[in-house]
Amino acid sequence: MKYAGRLAAVAVVGALSLAACGTDNNAGTSGTSSASASAPAAGNDNGLSGAINAAGSSAQANAITEWTKNFTATNPGVTLNYQPSGSGAGVQAFIQGQVAFAGSDSALKEDEPAQADARCKTGKAINIPMVTGPVAVVYNLPGVEGLQLTPKTLGGIFSSKITKWDDAAIKADNPDATLPSTPIQAFHRSDESGTSDNFTKFLKATAEWPYEPAKAWPAEAKGQGAKGSDGIASSVKDTEGAISYVELSFAENSSLQKAKVANGAGEFVELTPESAAKTVETAEIKGTGNDLALSIDYATKTAGAYPIVLVTYEITCEKGLPADQQKIVKSFLTYTASDEGQAALKELGYAPLSGALLTKVRTAVEAIS
Repeated sequence: MKYAGRLAAVAVVGALSLAACGTDNNAGTSGTSSASASAPAAGNDNGLSGAINAAGSSAQANAITEWTKNFTATNPGVTLNYQPSGSGAGVQAFIQGQVAFAGSDSALKEDEPAQADARCKTGKAINIPMVTGPVAVVYNLPGVEGLQLTPKTLGGIFSSKITKWDDAAIKADNPDATLPSTPIQAFHRSDESGTSDNFTKFLKATAEWPYEPAKAWPAEAKGQGAKGSDGIASSVKDTEGAISYVELSFAENSSLQKAKVANGAGEFVELTPESAAKTVETAEIKGTGNDLALSIDYATKTAGAYPIVLVTYEITCEKGLPADQQKIVKSFLTYTASDEGQAALKELGYAPLSGALLTKVRTAVEAIS
């Protein structure tokens, strides 16, 4: 399905009208329900109104747009201004108190938790996983379908050591393909990005990647930069011989070719929401309490598991938001964690949360006060 129009809508720095469930519980009624119960869809308008700002991950922009459309259909009272400025910018905006929550494709790390806790004043900042965005390796090579790449080959390409499409390493991964001698044009995110952070974590864990994982692309690796997920998708689409990494929904929006990537068992796996979900299901929760920061096994040997995934966290205060912001944030996240909110993600190219992790997410949202 194509959602380019929806992406354009979320990218405009204007107000996106969102509404909230109008209730702080998962059942969408005036009573209290358990966090593991199914959350409602858009709920009912119980008079909740106001406006908040949010910013961060561009990888979840299509999800925010879809949630916005569904939410405003029945709840016209709340406005959310979401700026898809990138994970790094979103986290800094949250720390500085400019937004009520940040979307980030990486959990808070290094000195960020202490700064975020200080912003929350009376509570702690928590990482709540909400969107699973499989990271597609996208390329533009007419006549070459079903490209297969091992992590080692990807590391060589993105460190600028492999520069031609008919390189011996790529041929070894694709013995039956006819590969051209076209120069490789490797694109990376020019802005600080959780997608880059997750992609370089994958390379560090599985390939001969000499650089430390980071939101900022290592200058030593060279390549060409493009801003935002939409910028990457456009650059690959417009450049023959290009290759890059981008969240699956953007790859599908632009009808880009997607490579199969070998997992830890050496199995070349096609990227689908289902194959990505298998990797997320094995993730370990490294946070404590309602902080649900995850540790992903990028070298997973699970059969049929696609190894490059990112999880977008909604970072907010468990306690300490101003009351007007707290009510809107809690109600909105109650919806996004609902059965319908998560189900809407699949047709956008994301992998919905499920099982024990989704139950923990709902518990964390219910704890916001």
